[in-house]
Amino acid sequence: MPLIVQKFGGTSVGDLERIANVARRVASRKEQGNDMVVVVSAMAGETDRLINLAKKITPAPNERELDVLVSTGEQVTVALLAITLESMGYRAVTYCGWQVPIVTDDAYGAARIYDVPKEAMERDLAEGRIIIVAGFQGVDGKRNITTLGRGGSDTSAVAVAAALKADLCEIFTDVDGVYTTDPHITGKARKIGKIAYEEMLEMASLGAKVLYIRAVEFAMRYKVPLVVRSSFNDHEGTLVTEESSDMEKESVRAVTCNTKEAKITISGVEDKPGVASRIFSALADSHVVVDMIIQNSSAEGKTDISFTIPEVDLGKGLEICRGIEEYFQAENINGCEDIAKVSIIGLGMRSYSGVAAKMFSALAREGINIEMISTSEIKISCVIRQKYAELAVRILHDVFELDKAT
Repeated sequence: MPLIVQKFGGTSVGDLERIANVARRVASRKEQGNDMVVVVSAMAGETDRLINLAKKITPAPNERELDVLVSTGEQVTVALLAITLESMGYRAVTYCGWQVPIVTDDAYGAARIYDVPKEAMERDLAEGRIIIVAGFQGVDGKRNITTLGRGGSDTSAVAVAAALKADLCEIFTDVDGVYTTDPHITGKARKIGKIAYEEMLEMASLGAKVLYIRAVEFAMRYKVPLVVRSSFNDHEGTLVTEESSDMEKESVRAVTCNTKEAKITISGVEDKPGVASRIFSALADSHVVVDMIIQNSSAEGKTDISFTIPEVDLGKGLEICRGIEEYFQAENINGCEDIAKVSIIGLGMRSYSGVAAKMFSALAREGINIEMISTSEIKISCVIRQKYAELAVRILHDVFELDKAT
C-alpha cells in the first residue's frame, strides 16, 4: 500500500473550519488506498503569541523553557485534527515529537535532527490508523523538548517521510507551488512544474519562503519526492525531485530576494594568518550563520573584512566581533541592515555563458550598485541596497524571460 506523508502549515490549520478541510483531504487520500501520515504546524499566529507571552516576562527567556512553551502550539493542532478525523469515522493517533521520538541535539530553538525511529509508527500504520505528528518539535538525548526553528514542520515532515521511505511527501501551504519569483513582487511570476533538489536548495537558502532549506536538504539526501501545493485548491503543485536533462534548457529558472540580511564590516584589521579563523570560529561557536565574505587587498599591513549574516543575528554578531577585537586590533566594526541579496538560480548556468554579464548589465542600466558578489555552479548572488530589491527582481525576471515556459 502506498505511503503518503502530508504536511499542513499554520494557515492551513488556522481555525476549526480549516482543520476540517485538512481532515477531508487526508480522508480522501486514505479512501484512495494509501497509508497516511500527517504532520501539522501550530495554528496561524500561535507560535508568535506564545513567544510574545514569554517576552512580556523577560526580553531573553530561558531557551529550554521557551521550547517547552512554544511546542504546545503543535500539540493543540494534532489533537484537534485527530478528534476531527475520529468524528468522521477514521482511526487516528497523535504523536508529539518526543513520542516518535524525533531525536535531536540540544540546540534549543534551532535543534537538528539525528534520528527518527520508525517502529512505533509502522505498527500503527499496519493497524490502519492515520498518524498525526506534531511538527517543529523533537527531544534531545536527555529527554528535553526541543524545537527545530523556523520551517521546522517542513523539516519534520521530510524527516518522517525519509524514515518511513514514503512514496511521496506533500507540503501543503498557502501558495500552489514554487514560482519563478515572488508573485507579490511581479505579476509575471510563473509556477514551475518540476524543479531539481539542487535548484530548490539554492532558492530556499536565498530567500524563497515556500520551502525551508533543512527540509530540502533532507529530501535531497534521502531522495524523498516532494510536492508543494495549496491547501485551498486542487491545482497541480510543483514537484521537487532529482535532476533530469530537460531542466538545463533554461539558463536561469528563478530569481530570489532576501531582505532579512545584514552586513558586518571589520575595517583596518591586521592582515595576518589566523585573524579570519578567529572571527568566523567565534561566530560559528555561537551558531551565527555566515553567508557571503569579502576581504579586500592588503594595504600597509591592514585589510577590511565584510560578511553577511541573518538580520536577526546582527546584534549578536557585532557583540561577538567586538568581544574578540583585541585579538585583531580593528580600526572600526560596524553593521548595516539596509541591504538585500538578489540571486538568480538555474542548472542551465553550468553550460550557458554570459549569464553573469547579463545580470550585472541589467542592474547597471538601472543604476543599481553591487556591493558584494557570490557565485556557485548554479547561482549568482548580489548584495545591493534594500530600496532597490524589488526593482532588481522585476528587471532580472524580465531580462531572463522567466514568464515564458520552455
